Amino acid sequence: MPRPLIGITTYFDAARWGTWVREAAISPPAYAKAVDKAGGAPVLIPPLSLGAVDGYVRGLQGLILAGGVEVDPALYGEQWDERVEEPQPRRDRFETALANAAIEAGVPVLGVARGMHVLNVALGGSLIRWLPEAVHHDRHGQTAPHVIQVSVSSKVGKAIGDHIEVATPHHQAVRRLGAGLIAIAWADDQIVEGVELQGHRFCVGVQWHPERGDDNRLVNALVEAALA
Repeated sequence: MPRPLIGITTYFDAARWGTWVREAAISPPAYAKAVDKAGGAPVLIPPLSLGAVDGYVRGLQGLILAGGVEVDPALYGEQWDERVEEPQPRRDRFETALANAAIEAGVPVLGVARGMHVLNVALGGSLIRWLPEAVHHDRHGQTAPHVIQVSVSSKVGKAIGDHIEVATPHHQAVRRLGAGLIAIAWADDQIVEGVELQGHRFCVGVQWHPERGDDNRLVNALVEAALA
């Protein structure tokens, strides 16, 4: 059986090879390696024309919305907070359109960190723009491992169990859930760390990075859904 094509979103940034410094479509290799390990065929997707979105969705069997800088708050009706990195509007517009098209087509989707935020905003949700101010601590911004509780009845819970220890700093989080999304994972202060789209065969987002390290269970679940 051919390996399912799993799209992985990228971003444009300066890159160096030899004496050349040019703009390139960037993707940390952990995503492609995790998809390959799970039995999928990774396909890197540059954030180009919105007209290409439908073509990507028709050709893919799964999609990873990758991590990166924070989503432009203009997409959910708020102003940029200077305490976070400047947004990448072209990438945001492309990825929200890609997320919506994948959902409509029934393509399995895994949103990773920023990708979970893209998924939430694409479905009409909003974000906490500066999390330390909202929760009165900065534990979410630290690299120390912490335990996330997961709903065992969710697709994420069925893949990894009722908890997972992660070490993924972040300064934003889900505030208002997008249409059809439910919270399925939480930090100890009840900040949402995972979401799932009701009625979809596999559309989930997590605040952590399941492509890193040796635990590939969530990427495995995405590829299994792509094969179904």
